[in-house]
Amino acid sequence: MPEAIWISFAFVLGLAVKSMGLPPLVGYLAAGFVLSGLSATTELTIEATDALGHIAHLGVLLLLFTVGLKLKLRSIVSPEVIGGSLLHFTITCAVFTPGLFLLMDLEWQTALMLAVALSFSSTVLAAKVLESKRELRAFHGRVAIGILIMQDLIALVVMSLAAGQTPSQWALIVFGLPLLRPLLFRLLDASGHDELLVLLGLLLALVLGGYGFESVGLSSELGALVFGAMLAKHPRSQELAKSLWSVKEMFLVGFFLQIGIGGLPDSQALMFAVVAALVLPLKGMLFFFLLLAFRLRARSSFLSALALTNYSEFGLIVASVALPQWLVPLAISVALSFLFSAPLNRFAHSLYERVSHRLDPFESRKHHPDEQPISLGSTRVLIMGMGRTGTAAYDWLKDQEPDLMGLDSDPAKALKHQKEGRNVVFADAEDSSFWNALHMPAVQAVILALGDIEGKLIAARTLRKMGFKGYIVAHTMFTDEARQIREAGADDAYLTMNETGVALASHILNKSPVTGKHPDASGVG
Repeated sequence: MPEAIWISFAFVLGLAVKSMGLPPLVGYLAAGFVLSGLSATTELTIEATDALGHIAHLGVLLLLFTVGLKLKLRSIVSPEVIGGSLLHFTITCAVFTPGLFLLMDLEWQTALMLAVALSFSSTVLAAKVLESKRELRAFHGRVAIGILIMQDLIALVVMSLAAGQTPSQWALIVFGLPLLRPLLFRLLDASGHDELLVLLGLLLALVLGGYGFESVGLSSELGALVFGAMLAKHPRSQELAKSLWSVKEMFLVGFFLQIGIGGLPDSQALMFAVVAALVLPLKGMLFFFLLLAFRLRARSSFLSALALTNYSEFGLIVASVALPQWLVPLAISVALSFLFSAPLNRFAHSLYERVSHRLDPFESRKHHPDEQPISLGSTRVLIMGMGRTGTAAYDWLKDQEPDLMGLDSDPAKALKHQKEGRNVVFADAEDSSFWNALHMPAVQAVILALGDIEGKLIAARTLRKMGFKGYIVAHTMFTDEARQIREAGADDAYLTMNETGVALASHILNKSPVTGKHPDASGVG
């Protein structure tokens, strides 16, 4: 069974790459190319099967569905998303098309389609990287995902034109999908917390979203994304996303394996991929300066641009329709861009800290949409991260500490808290430039309730660097992370599950007749 060998290779190389501090997906890509190399140099016959293709496709659909679950479409409709994506696409095609035409002696149509394929960024990689760092809802994460969605829509139009096909008349049905939202909400409520919840996610992502859109001549990827976005406002949308996490991760291994197993390139394909990799930084720079032109801060522009500095699997899909002879060179270009982009995004925040003094002068002096507060006024207790843990801490403290403030990197979440009466503002606690410009004369204690370890380390380290002498406390799931947080400057770092057990035990003492003594069998104390 060839799939068993592929899984073994993927696990070994994924584990090896992870030990080097890189995302396992780089190892999965490498495993595919190793298998392809073995097929070329030995008598082994290794080729992508229909089963692997189906698994890869399901992985992409589930990823896009979970991305949709975390999106609020009204936040995507913004000048920097629409303008940034369209301008980047137009400029890239205008520059790449004549370049490819002159340097590679191609026909104009071929050069244009290659330019279009290279203009897209990877939805799979960017969403996976942002999701792993819990930054899908951060300002820069939403900008990046919004641009990717715009690119995906452009890709769908290009594929339809290249294939000479148009959606069927039944495609108009999709405009009535919002009417199904109450029914979908009821189904999600009725599905409970176990296997029915997983099955509902698979039904919506793969059947109604994937197959349903495909059957009316639309993209199955778009369908999965749309059905996820329809459930984004439901209180249990994040629970649904978590329930699908393992299934999605398993299927995505097939996607990355499929790219590598597609075949080894010849010298011309390698040369094309190397040149494409060399111009990749220009793609990121163009995104950076375009976002600056829409008055984003340098940090938001840098993090969004870095997430978009890669080539797209959608480019491969476009090539499979319009330029099948260029599929392998483009696949190598995509793989090389992943090798370049994945490790850089892993260290994106610390990388920005090192280059911020060179990038900040490019910021517009006008007001920008990701403006953050520069003074906390009389705030005495600050909570960074207003998820479930931060919100619980805020609600427990609010009656005892009137000068309380929460920060969150999701503007929509901050607005929701404000409507519920909490003093919460938008700010990215991982932004060192935010802390350096911040005036907090009365703050005495800081609670780090951020979702990822990198944010907690940066916030603690930056606070101490700027001279904060107050109390810093954090929570984490892992003992090794607790040690890192303390070393970064926090006074205490508590293990979340341990504290949950302590809290449960305290309820026994506070709300039950337990007195600390156990009666004997006769009932006499």
